[in-house]
Amino acid sequence: MTSRIIVALAVAVLTATFASADDLYFPADGWETVKPSSVGWNSGKLAAAVQFAMSRKSSGIVILYRGRILAEEYQDLQNASTRYRRMVQGQDADGHPIEDVASAQKSVVSFLVGVAQEKGHVKITDPVHQHLGVGWSRAKPKQESAITIRHLMTMSSGLNDKLEFITRPGTKWKYNTSAYSQTLRTIAAASGKSPNELTGEWLTNHLGMKDSRWVERPGAKLNLAANPYGFATSARDLARFGLLMVAKGRWNDRTLLADQDYLKAALAPSQTMNPSYGFLWWLNGQESRVRGALRVKGPLIASAPPDLVGAFGALGRKCYVVPSLDLVVTRLGDSPTLVGKANFDREFWRLLMEAAPK
Repeated sequence: MTSRIIVALAVAVLTATFASADDLYFPADGWETVKPSSVGWNSGKLAAAVQFAMSRKSSGIVILYRGRILAEEYQDLQNASTRYRRMVQGQDADGHPIEDVASAQKSVVSFLVGVAQEKGHVKITDPVHQHLGVGWSRAKPKQESAITIRHLMTMSSGLNDKLEFITRPGTKWKYNTSAYSQTLRTIAAASGKSPNELTGEWLTNHLGMKDSRWVERPGAKLNLAANPYGFATSARDLARFGLLMVAKGRWNDRTLLADQDYLKAALAPSQTMNPSYGFLWWLNGQESRVRGALRVKGPLIASAPPDLVGAFGALGRKCYVVPSLDLVVTRLGDSPTLVGKANFDREFWRLLMEAAPK
């Protein structure tokens, strides 16, 4: 199957399965719940999936069905790693942790870029230097001038982690947080707003994401190649963002991003080198994915629905969106990886699919 056909099929699936915002519930200050058995879920098996997640050092799990809370669980982590403790940024009103969600922030920025483009501040085909000026990288000016916002978002900038030139942009896929981090800088410069200002105005204020903000990472400003910002949020706030994606950019009767072509492109393979990557979103159900420096066959999570898309970050931060099930799942916490034990994503989704309506 050619990559062009795969892209077309992925777009078709997303178009067909994303729910209408009219069919969804959007939480305000409170949040309605739904009894699993009333919507066809097996309560016992759903509880087993949640308990598995909690046994793997999760600080919080939220599962939404059509916007309502299907399951939710929290715990205080004992013997947490130093890295996890550094990423905790306080607590919400219910005493649950607010955490820097590491690279899960990338998918939030993907949405913000779409808004910035719709407002006329940028085009994703713009050279980055058009907004940040010459010298934002360590490449030569001519090399740097060929790198667009789209290259940053698709991990195809041609730069290494030190922002040095390696190859022509668009010809090599490399997961590069250093290069990606220039994306938020770019839309901030283009809009004349700080990251928190634009994120509040374009996203979080509308969704009621009261516990979400950009936080400066200590020492990052001293390193050109470091990501200076972390996105701090809660499991519930991150679930609100996932619900926005299920609703295709709408929240209640307000449209935050009307450009459906952009959303479809963001959630479809963005290049042929790693079909499992869109515009800063991970995509399940593709014929291959890149793991480290290798391209391997098969989807990201074989046990999960093929239309799953995800915002994933270090220590197992997750925001899974599954349009075919009207499902959003968020997971915060410490690293769920245990030596000799089943892969977290694969086992969690195996258990969750056992609980899902048949």
